Amino acid sequence: MDASHAVDHPIGGHPEHEHDLREEEGPLIFPMKDLPGTPGTVGGLALRMGQFIFAAASVVIMVTSDEFINFTAFCYLAAAMALQFLWSFVLATIDVYALLIKRGLPNSILLSLFVVGDWVTATLSLAAACSTAGITVLFDKDLNYCDQMHCRRYQLSATMAFFSWVLIAISSLITLLLLVSE
Repeated sequence: MDASHAVDHPIGGHPEHEHDLREEEGPLIFPMKDLPGTPGTVGGLALRMGQFIFAAASVVIMVTSDEFINFTAFCYLAAAMALQFLWSFVLATIDVYALLIKRGLPNSILLSLFVVGDWVTATLSLAAACSTAGITVLFDKDLNYCDQMHCRRYQLSATMAFFSWVLIAISSLITLLLLVSE
């Protein structure tokens, strides 16, 4: 019987050929600074612009209704999204500056500030969006109060806040990965 043994035919091929292939293909893992969406890149700028556009849309939709001031959750959403708008706008401006001077943002103290600021604004945004969505569901499903109010506006404002939160959560995770990898 002719059986093959691991000693005769090692799994994975010959070591000298594998080494040659690795050099031609380059590294298997790319550096974190090249991760799409990092601060100071076009991807990072796109995430920040999306954040502040959705936050601005949420604020504008909320404050253009007549009765939002009567409900704490709606006022909280407007305030949280205004803070989100300002934070994202400032960071988008920093991204534009980094792109103009063609340098990244490798400073770990600056990245730490970005991560903490993103966490704070993301927490506030998610809480505000959830509270607004909860009150809107209460008005619509349980109290049948939406006929007299602008519930569609409130739902749309909460949706814009959720979109903004998703983008800031992505930015926060990417920046955290970049900070940890340094």
